[in-house]
Amino acid sequence: MFDFILRRLLQSVIVMLTVSLVAFVIFTYVGDPLESLTSEETRLEEREAMRERLGLDEPAHVQFARYVARVAQGDFGISYRYQQPVTRLILERLPATLELAFASALIALAGGVLLGVWAALKPRSIGAHVVLVLSLVGVSLPTFVIGIGLIYVFAVRLGWFPSFGRGETVQIGGWKTGLLTASGWRSLVLPAITLSLFQLTMIMRLVRAEMLEVLRQDFICFARARGLSQRTIWFGHALKNTLVPVITITGLQLGSVIAFAIVTESVFQWPGVGSLFIQSVQGVDIPVMAAYLVFVAFVFVAINLIVDLLYFAVDPRLRAGRPGRSL
Repeated sequence: MFDFILRRLLQSVIVMLTVSLVAFVIFTYVGDPLESLTSEETRLEEREAMRERLGLDEPAHVQFARYVARVAQGDFGISYRYQQPVTRLILERLPATLELAFASALIALAGGVLLGVWAALKPRSIGAHVVLVLSLVGVSLPTFVIGIGLIYVFAVRLGWFPSFGRGETVQIGGWKTGLLTASGWRSLVLPAITLSLFQLTMIMRLVRAEMLEVLRQDFICFARARGLSQRTIWFGHALKNTLVPVITITGLQLGSVIAFAIVTESVFQWPGVGSLFIQSVQGVDIPVMAAYLVFVAFVFVAINLIVDLLYFAVDPRLRAGRPGRSL
């Protein structure tokens, strides 16, 4: 177990260093940072003094080492557009993105598993065929089309939910949340559903396919021969073995939800990290862009590490035998 964790941690460090290098290249070689920090009236001597103070006159490898050291401490520099520390800007918007992502992941996981199991247990029913057809629609339609459609139906025509914004929020320590207010919950519904539909359909189809495959295995036939109830066979044996590959896909989908909430946040004007990234692209705010790249990589690395550990805990084959070990 310790060797397994150590290997995954080393792989995670290598990935983060690679992403930091890419972010450093973006930060250093995409334009001159002094162009955004100075004006036309700035004298040449002042520009050179600022270049020296920022360390831009040093060799590239020295700059990269300092950049990695700062990133390890959570320091991503100063935003060109807002003239504030990038870390502060991200932390201010991070609660909105995390709440949206976890609400979407909860909808996708609960709905995907329940619909997938139901479609596998009733494969010839009309409802199962309707769910499969609707899942194709959910996979095929772009996120922004789904979001605009939900806004038109439930916000414009019916007026049930707001079409933009986060609603009223409450400050709890350093965390600003909308989950404690009615308007916050109402504002969360449409973007959470929009962001969850693609993941829900993927999980549902995966669970259905895996469940159908497991139900054909020999140990399910032996369980029926022993006289076990259908509920015990379905949920105590079949579903448990179905969830092994689902854990991996679900973890990766959660990372995708956090990383690619950009479109949903733009459609619903949700004040999260994704909308901050869009604004930084429009304003060529390189420190924010580089920080977002590192943030996304960290999210995927952390989630992949957790998924690997869960996979190791769930699948006994990884604990019973390892590569190169005779059985």
